Amino acid sequence: MNPKIVLSFLAIVLLSIYAATVFNDQNNDETALTMPFSETRSVMGTIVTINVLDTNETHAFESIDRAFNEIYHVDELMSSYKNESQLSILNRQGYLDDADPDFVYVLERSKYYSEISDGAFDVTIKPILDLWSDKYSPGGTYMPPTTDEINETLQLVDYSGIVIEGGSISLRPNMSVILGGIAKGYSVDRAIESLKIDGITNGFVNAGGDGRFIGLNEENAPWVIGLQNPDKNEEAVTRMAISDMAVATSGNYERYFIDAAKVSHISDPRTGYSAQELISATVIADTAIDADALATAVFVLGGDEGVEMIEELDGVECLIITGDKEIICSSGFGEYEI
Repeated sequence: MNPKIVLSFLAIVLLSIYAATVFNDQNNDETALTMPFSETRSVMGTIVTINVLDTNETHAFESIDRAFNEIYHVDELMSSYKNESQLSILNRQGYLDDADPDFVYVLERSKYYSEISDGAFDVTIKPILDLWSDKYSPGGTYMPPTTDEINETLQLVDYSGIVIEGGSISLRPNMSVILGGIAKGYSVDRAIESLKIDGITNGFVNAGGDGRFIGLNEENAPWVIGLQNPDKNEEAVTRMAISDMAVATSGNYERYFIDAAKVSHISDPRTGYSAQELISATVIADTAIDADALATAVFVLGGDEGVEMIEELDGVECLIITGDKEIICSSGFGEYEI
């Protein structure tokens, strides 16, 4: 299984932003116009949109540019496809000294998500992903790995093998890390914090489906986010009113259309096989890093265990679409629906 595909499918469900453009009374020359300013770029292998409400166009786009710089910074540190990223160096050497604090934080946070999900989220899954990818690459067998191959490779999947001491990070021999289920969410958080420092109080950052929304929209109301229907029609499964929260979805929508599909693009670190129970898992949380990682964990855990984990977390809610196309929500999810 190609790790790059894993990253892209972690954001398979798009966030649709419904917000009408509203201008203040232009006849009141004492009132500055608050207007929406937006920019979209291709970053981290996905499409990122930053939208802000501001009274000054120059300030708005300068703020957006600085926010994008935060996303570039995370990408430079944590990309699996940049040979000199700190992630690539760590995987190549097995250790890294003087690690960037952002990189350390994301690895520490990833271990927390592994603990609360009983290993359903584990960034050391890369050897398993590489095993599947090699099987379906030129020169491979184009057959699934054998049980023995998976069991042998699973010995390299263990988040406790990441050792962090100050700015030094080490891995057990032959282990490797991939941050596709967490780095994008963290980059969204960094971009939002940058906007806040610049005085932006209303806006959002949406990175391929991982979105965080601050303040209110142009109508002075919460941002409205539509969750894409697996039928891929125009009707959303639900619409959520979001303010000062983040939303992320992990899913395998292909399963909805192809019952014979056996391979999800999100693998279970505990078994080495693709997660099969759900079509999608959407999580609402305070931060995008939480929403991103927890959506992946819920998708792997499945309906019952996934909701059970979410119910134990404060300020976190989820909506799950099962393989039978049943919708299951955590107890507080309805508070966000409109």
